[in-house]
Amino acid sequence: MDVTVRDLPLGLLILAASLLPASQNHGTQLGGLTARPFDALAIVAVALQCLPLALRRRWPVVCLSLVSLGFAVDQLRGYHSLAGTAMPIALLTAGSHLERHRRATVFLFSAAYVPLAVALYQLGSGEPPSEFVMYYVALALAWGIGGWLRSTRAAEAERRRRVAEDTRTAERARIARELHDVVTHHVTAMVVQAEAARYLTAAPDRLDQALTAVTDAGRRATADLRHLLDLINPDHGSGPARTPPVGRLLTLVEQTRRAGQPVEFTEEGTPAESTGSADLVAYRVVQEALTNALKYAHGIRTSVQVHHGEKGITVEVSTDGSGSPAGSRTGSLGGSGRGLAGLRERVDVLGGDFSAGARTGGGFVVRARIPAGSPS
Repeated sequence: MDVTVRDLPLGLLILAASLLPASQNHGTQLGGLTARPFDALAIVAVALQCLPLALRRRWPVVCLSLVSLGFAVDQLRGYHSLAGTAMPIALLTAGSHLERHRRATVFLFSAAYVPLAVALYQLGSGEPPSEFVMYYVALALAWGIGGWLRSTRAAEAERRRRVAEDTRTAERARIARELHDVVTHHVTAMVVQAEAARYLTAAPDRLDQALTAVTDAGRRATADLRHLLDLINPDHGSGPARTPPVGRLLTLVEQTRRAGQPVEFTEEGTPAESTGSADLVAYRVVQEALTNALKYAHGIRTSVQVHHGEKGITVEVSTDGSGSPAGSRTGSLGGSGRGLAGLRERVDVLGGDFSAGARTGGGFVVRARIPAGSPS
């Protein structure tokens, strides 16, 4: 509904109340002028004060100007109608909705109030000047309340803008983590297999296996990327969401083994009935750790241990090492740190524990405890 149509009933209500015989000469009275019976000009003055309220939010300055003109006629003629209540309403709305030239508006209407007060003082019965000052203060208070409402509305809009921006930033970070997890693992496996294939020209069978592994990794990467793009698509949601459960860990381990990484896999316990996002996060922890093992500890024995408990899933991925000094990547699951930082955020959001660091005696270990039943 148009804002003018919504604001019109208020003006019509004040207009009807002002024209009732019982309410005539019982409104705002400045200067002590003798009350005058209503005539045709009184109806015009009342209409000028009431009907422009329909424009108070669309054109606040026009509304305030017309209401002020009607108010001046009302007071100078001594009608003292209830329509005078439209004046503070128009001021409050102008203070709340006027965006430009606010100081100029205050100055002009304050300057226009002075000759009106002087005329009413001279025509009246000697009311003290403090009466005019007090009424001006009341009008200024109405304007001030409108200004406070405007600032409150602006602060709320800014808060919503920041929330929306934070939400977009968090969503971009989540998508970046998903892309990192999906792309890095598959591409790393493809690079390792392709590098190995360069030295297998004398062994056709092994060369064929290496190229097949590269092809399989590429297909899985394409499938996972397609699924991720479906999630980003606003129209996604017509079908059930496909997330990699812990049951796919064995497939992940086999893929890493085919890439030439010796991996020992152990899975204990029975998964909880409702794991929420725990299974997906556990999968990502193992995926990132094995990716880093392929990149920085290729050929070194890697151990993956997954334990299902009533309260959650515990994951530990470790590589052997010779205790080489810092600066050497040999035997490291740490990688560049971006993937591990993303994993830490995932686990922290679910209320779990995450750690990654060098083992005593060499090597690297990644541990995560993910509570079951955590929301996605």
